[in-house]
Amino acid sequence: MNHGSPPTTRTPHLPLQSGQRPAPMAIPATMANIVQQGIDAGHLTAGKLDVTVGPLVNLWGFGPDKRPVKRPSAEQIASARHKVGIDRLTLVPEGDHFLLGKHIPDLYLDLSTLGEGRPLTRLPACWNKRCTTTSSRWPAPCAAGQQRQGKPWRVAIVEPSDQPGAFSDVVIPNGMALSTAGSYRNYYELDGKRYSHIIDPATGQPITHKLVSASVITPTALEADALDTALMVMGPEQAMAFAKAHGLAVYLIVKTEQGFAASHTPSSPLSGGQTAINQQL
Repeated sequence: MNHGSPPTTRTPHLPLQSGQRPAPMAIPATMANIVQQGIDAGHLTAGKLDVTVGPLVNLWGFGPDKRPVKRPSAEQIASARHKVGIDRLTLVPEGDHFLLGKHIPDLYLDLSTLGEGRPLTRLPACWNKRCTTTSSRWPAPCAAGQQRQGKPWRVAIVEPSDQPGAFSDVVIPNGMALSTAGSYRNYYELDGKRYSHIIDPATGQPITHKLVSASVITPTALEADALDTALMVMGPEQAMAFAKAHGLAVYLIVKTEQGFAASHTPSSPLSGGQTAINQQL
């Protein structure tokens, strides 16, 4: 899971009711839409995205808890995994609101991966009425209209290196949204090993493969936010196969011995159609 959205767009952890038989809590339709997007994306990606992964995130020191001074034990990981699972969530309509329930008392719901995309789903309509612009204040920018020269907006994907100004540019069609997840900024080192903040719910551990950045372009920012982290959990081969199978426009960057290498699906609207990431904007 990807964590660490800006303060202006952070979705608080939902305080699901505690107790032996947790009672469902009423939430508004706007919040239910985000929760449902997370549940749907979890099923679509076979659990690679899991909005209940909070106990594992905390265990590895990427939540409100302090970072561990030693690697969590297998027993600790197994215990945290027992508190995770979108199949233990229920969401049903009830009048003008929804009832959010859980099957176990310790289930923890964290929407930080999805909440940042919600405001952007409402902005394009406003832009189309009043102006032509783009937004890059959130992790999932979306584009509307064109530049003054009549050219499409370009949003840069940062190369995951220490070189300043290194980008690979992507052209986003009108009304589309881009979201990027990566493992190269939020991490820590312990006993000489790097631990990423992106946790694989299946193993209960940080990812270790070579995929370091995954960008996805979808009609809505909420959908893009839901899928980019799942692609990061999958790894390069599975992520590309998943994208092709579902007709997604994705741009993946992997770490190599020489530096970095990028690949993309045929449907990705790339500027110039290049896959190398050493070009400068």
